[in-house]
Amino acid sequence: MTETPRDTPPPTLSLADVEAVARAAHAAQTDKAGRPYSEHLSAVAAGVRARGGDDDQIAAAWLHDAVEDDALSGEWLEGAALSRRTKDIVRAVTKRAGEPPEEYAARILATPGALLVKEADLAHNADPARLAVLDEGTRKRLTEKYTRMRALLGLVGG
Repeated sequence: MTETPRDTPPPTLSLADVEAVARAAHAAQTDKAGRPYSEHLSAVAAGVRARGGDDDQIAAAWLHDAVEDDALSGEWLEGAALSRRTKDIVRAVTKRAGEPPEEYAARILATPGALLVKEADLAHNADPARLAVLDEGTRKRLTEKYTRMRALLGLVGG
């Protein structure tokens, strides 16, 4: 029997594996427009890649809403074969009940790699085509929410 050296880190999930886990975890979920939630995850992952994100950030993009939406548990995340950085980013972008937006933004800004993931998330959430299918009140509320978060994160423009 061959032993693995103790200083060799365990293998991490591939991006394809992370995508499959995220799609399965959110399989029954839809967005506010009734679209499969996996479309949002895919768009955020693509947005991270297009913005020059690395594999840790792309993996975090696939998982960015998993704990917040109770699709996967915090315990699952902690034990998952993911890099520490990916886990840190997912935890940073996971909103906590009752948490003020300022604290949420500060945590994102303090976590290396998290801002890019949140920027891609906000960009897709605020996509005019995506918002256009919502009722006016919801569209206005979400637009204001996303604009405020972009300001708290120091993101300018659309």
